[in-house]
Amino acid sequence: MPAVTVPDITVLPRVAAPDATATDRPVRSITTAPTGFEGEGFPVRRAFAGIELRDLDPFLMMDQMGEVEYAPGEPKGTSWHPHRGFETVTYIMDGEFEHQDSHGGGGSITNGDTQWMTAGGGLLHIERPPEALVASGGLFHGLQLWVNLPKADKWLEPKYQDLRGSSAALVTTPDGGALIRVIAGDLAGHTGPGSTYTPMAMMHATLSPGAQVRLPWRRDFNALVYVLSGDGTVGADRRPIRTGQAALFGPGDALSVAAADAQESRLDGMDVVILGGAPIREPIAWAGPFVMNTKAEVMAAFEDYQKGKLGVVPATYIPHGGARG
Repeated sequence: MPAVTVPDITVLPRVAAPDATATDRPVRSITTAPTGFEGEGFPVRRAFAGIELRDLDPFLMMDQMGEVEYAPGEPKGTSWHPHRGFETVTYIMDGEFEHQDSHGGGGSITNGDTQWMTAGGGLLHIERPPEALVASGGLFHGLQLWVNLPKADKWLEPKYQDLRGSSAALVTTPDGGALIRVIAGDLAGHTGPGSTYTPMAMMHATLSPGAQVRLPWRRDFNALVYVLSGDGTVGADRRPIRTGQAALFGPGDALSVAAADAQESRLDGMDVVILGGAPIREPIAWAGPFVMNTKAEVMAAFEDYQKGKLGVVPATYIPHGGARG
């Protein structure tokens, strides 16, 4: 899981520990992600399955894609499909993914890069591995997060952010035991490159065996930790957590994650995604690729899609294996 690494973590800025008056967030629940398949058949873990939407708010869902070692010809993606009313955040740790949409956005992301797509009023898009990766096979690992948009922003013009891994804010803990990549939001004054409509923070942390992270956290944000790989504990009371599990935290000013002293031999440590955001607290009407505030708005989205109002497949699109007819 290379994502973004540094040769000497000790030269990075240190995130100051929360002050003595900070209240640790208690762990409200730990859930285990079920497995399934998405798109044309790539394996996913449904990271937040079992957590109520009101507790996820402003997030909707997150899929961990892989980790999987593909044989030649096996890599899978999605077909063209629509979205309206929210944002998709695709973060790649291993392998490569291509994105193209009907609004002109697109590009290729690889180890540590992020594609941040604001669907807004609606568009079509496709995500797939590049043809060279399909031919060769190889390791693939990433995640996709869905972030809701408040009612006032659901009809925004679609927007696309291409965030290179090198633009993430890289920080470490006071003892240098963890590498934290800030992708969006602010962590103790260190700001990630992602521009968000909903106040939120997203980061990927790698903890060395035995290391602990105790971070200051905005009281008006919720807090979630998902374990991409490894074993450890969460919260001040050190509740056990492992690969494919998510922790939902209660209120407070600080959250804690610790890596177990012993990890699988193939792992350098414990990798977690840490998320938090300001709840939108608006009604959610969600069906398939559309997330709106009312059922009528969702039905209108399906009708607009059928009428071609959400865009058309660009003439420049070339399917794998041949020219577009």
